[in-house]
Amino acid sequence: MLVCLCSIQSNPNEADLNARGAWSQGYTGRGVVVTILDDGIEKDHPDLASNYDPDASYDVNDGDSDPQPRYTQRNENRHGTRCAGEVAAAANNDVCGVGVAYNAKIGGVRMLDGEVTDVVEAHSLSLNSQHIHIYSASWGPEDDGKTVDGPAKLAKEAFLRGVTEGRGGLGSIFVWASGNGGREKDSCNCDGYTNSIYTLSISSTTQYGMVPWYSEACSSTLATTFSSGNPNEKQIVTTDLRQKCTDTHTGTSASAPLAAGIIALALEANMNLTWRDMQHLVVRTSHPAHLSTDDWRTNGVGRKVSHSYGYGLLDAGAMVALAQNWTSVGPQHQCVLTMLSEPRDIGSRLLFSKTLDSCWGRPEYVNSLEHVQARLTLSYNHRGNLAIHLISPLGTRSTLLAPRPKDYSPEGFIDWAFMTTHMWDEDPRGEWTLEIENVSEQGHDYGKRTSVYLHTPPHIHGRECSLGFSLFLQGCVKLCPPGFTTGPQLLNMSLDNWVDLSSVQSCLPCHPACLTCSGPGPSDCLSCPPHSHLVLTACLHQNQIQRKSPTGPDLQGDVGGPGESPVGLEQGGGGGVGEPPGPSLALSSPLATLLAVLSCAFILAAFAGVFFMLQLRSGGAPWARRTKLQSVETGGWASGGFGLGLGWERQGRVSYKGIPTVWVDEDQVTLGGSDSDSEELNCHSERTAFIRTQSSL
Repeated sequence: MLVCLCSIQSNPNEADLNARGAWSQGYTGRGVVVTILDDGIEKDHPDLASNYDPDASYDVNDGDSDPQPRYTQRNENRHGTRCAGEVAAAANNDVCGVGVAYNAKIGGVRMLDGEVTDVVEAHSLSLNSQHIHIYSASWGPEDDGKTVDGPAKLAKEAFLRGVTEGRGGLGSIFVWASGNGGREKDSCNCDGYTNSIYTLSISSTTQYGMVPWYSEACSSTLATTFSSGNPNEKQIVTTDLRQKCTDTHTGTSASAPLAAGIIALALEANMNLTWRDMQHLVVRTSHPAHLSTDDWRTNGVGRKVSHSYGYGLLDAGAMVALAQNWTSVGPQHQCVLTMLSEPRDIGSRLLFSKTLDSCWGRPEYVNSLEHVQARLTLSYNHRGNLAIHLISPLGTRSTLLAPRPKDYSPEGFIDWAFMTTHMWDEDPRGEWTLEIENVSEQGHDYGKRTSVYLHTPPHIHGRECSLGFSLFLQGCVKLCPPGFTTGPQLLNMSLDNWVDLSSVQSCLPCHPACLTCSGPGPSDCLSCPPHSHLVLTACLHQNQIQRKSPTGPDLQGDVGGPGESPVGLEQGGGGGVGEPPGPSLALSSPLATLLAVLSCAFILAAFAGVFFMLQLRSGGAPWARRTKLQSVETGGWASGGFGLGLGWERQGRVSYKGIPTVWVDEDQVTLGGSDSDSEELNCHSERTAFIRTQSSL
């Protein structure tokens, strides 16, 4: 049995996920398909083979249909297999344990065992969305207490397509681990995956109902399941690599798959549930009892909610019972409200309030809240000293951002949507208050608030926005985010036997050659990616081996208003405003083209000659191209790759949500010789993958 999962509730003082309560009603996940987005799953494991679904599986890293993990001496690719067993390990076979939804079909997407790009993420998130019901992910940006990062353009589009088109229009269900940056004082609201309205974010509690040392507190967490804690507390029993079992699965990595299994049980009870229906069920059936923390608060509709636990511990039996006769909540409206549009100094504390009517009398009128987003743009010289709070008209105070002592970034936030679920079902009409405070004791920090927009996302009625707003990701925004420009978008509206061609004001993506733009064409660029330079209003491409992005604040410049380049927010969007052309060369001149080609050829030849000579002197092979990948056999790192051209390297990482990885210097990494059951003792054995944002193919 999975630890703390299936105990009979004979003692009301003990917490329980109440899986047996769902099983006793006849629901075991039959007919539901779950896939694990990870480093692959061992499809021939004796506890997984009977439920394995090849149609829910793919190897994105190698481009084939076999998600079998890559076996190594250190067994670092065990993560996906462990998560899969929690969901759908077979029952009554005397192997390992039993999954929460032990009759569900389970698949795996091998996508973390390699470079994790925007393309890789988008492919994984959109795999066979008419067949797969639930996607479970236990990874995200590095939990180091200083990173602000999230899905890039293609992955965002995959999320949107999933919730609007997946499962025949009911919406794919994305379950996400909230993160393991607790020791680093990280906030999962700075993780764009868990902070998304499209993901159901799950946190952890220990065997004794305590907040784990690795847990991140944030307002986007919806609910909680069990995982590891202190050394005297049990961990999760599940399947492991090489057809083995383990009782040491840990972190929020172990919590998200348990939630995916419970959601599969509810989905079997009612296959017509939408992705938003499922979040409503979670809010209404989760229990705060037996979970210890000092931040439990009662919101405006009488529900207890916490930044560590969301609405509490999932209850499989209660979710199944409520799901059976659930009536769909119907289409969701979005109301976008401007709270502040002019710059204002933050000082030691900035507090402003505004009475809002929730778009009363308009098609996008909202009378009951679900998600609330405060989309902020601000500049600040020490981002980690900021704390941001939002107070609803009914008095619910939600911390959108807690101070992060390790975040020394001067980049501020550019159009970052802080999300909270704490006001669920409240009436949004009335006075909203946003509070931004500087917690620095020295008081030398400085910065400005540029804009605040309050959203109740994600859908609008009739696909139209109010005057002055533009359609973006099925929502309405006052200003289009970086990488987009406002303009008319044609719509084909089929009504009975005729088609109406109309247009709506929308945020249109910039041409792939542009970073920011004034229009959708290739000659409407305002700034360029770092592998290009701006000539008049067009970006000229520069060939290079690696696309790189600025990492230091000296390359970023001050973070300003919405009209400036979006450096810093996506941690790799690139600033790169190019230099104007020389006064004597026109863009269309054949002489200029010839000179440019000859110059580039000369520079490349010089680089190649110097590199060849250095390699000969050092005894190396000049033709051996090397990239920085973790060496399994030696436990160290191969030497850095060699790239030509301009730009800077981006070192963002995607990390697992098991026990957090400890990052050390390259010469300190050694082979530990640990086996697959020692995850919590050897932090170095957690494999990670480099992530490079690619905004277009």
